[in-house]
Amino acid sequence: MHLPSLLAQHMVRRPQRIALLQHIAEQGSITAAAKSAGISYKAAWDAIDELNNLAQTALVQRSVGGKGGGGARLSVAGERVLRLYQRLQVLQSQVLDAAEDTEDLDLLGRLMLRTSARNQLHGNVTAISSHGHNDMIELALAGDLSLHAQITRDSTLRLELQIGSPVVALIKAGWLQLVAAKQVPAPGHNHLQGRIEQILHADDGPSEVRISLSGGQVLCALSEPQHLEILGAKTGDATQVQFSPSLVLLGTPL
Repeated sequence: MHLPSLLAQHMVRRPQRIALLQHIAEQGSITAAAKSAGISYKAAWDAIDELNNLAQTALVQRSVGGKGGGGARLSVAGERVLRLYQRLQVLQSQVLDAAEDTEDLDLLGRLMLRTSARNQLHGNVTAISSHGHNDMIELALAGDLSLHAQITRDSTLRLELQIGSPVVALIKAGWLQLVAAKQVPAPGHNHLQGRIEQILHADDGPSEVRISLSGGQVLCALSEPQHLEILGAKTGDATQVQFSPSLVLLGTPL
């Protein structure tokens, strides 16, 4: 069977949903499979709908009614996908056993993330505080740096965030405001101090400013030439960027 590319990617990046197929094959019931997988009945059907849509053919077939109240089973296509998933599990186990350093595997996962955001900072969740319908997520970055991200409570639950969770903070270059190194940051804003590594002027539009942080990360900020002139910014100068927690997007390994 030729798998659509999205389903093939899903098998690698969302293995917990593919694993649901195995529970269905073993239990013969969506309710029992959901319980066995440790998810809700709705979450199980959401996963099945997504898999069926990606496969463009039903992987799970549901029977309604009857003495037993109906059930579910894998289609022929679903059985083939499950067999392929089981083979991938064996290969994954072999790769993990052969890995010299688990940090390399974590790095590989981060490198596979594709996004339009220029700035991607890897960190770990150190605190989660509730603010109405939103949560404030505190992240620890390399170099003893930290930042805050404001996301909805639903997003916290969907990303399954908890203390210690690895995340990638995504910040678009245009969202970073370049300010003087000694300027007091705006209340409630993130601020990261660094040094200007490079300024790339454009013929028309904002300049691109590359900023080295103490943790070894490099941020890219967009700033109007007039603003840079007011700051007197030049390569090698100490500087800082500030940005609202609401402008930080979070991503987690799939």
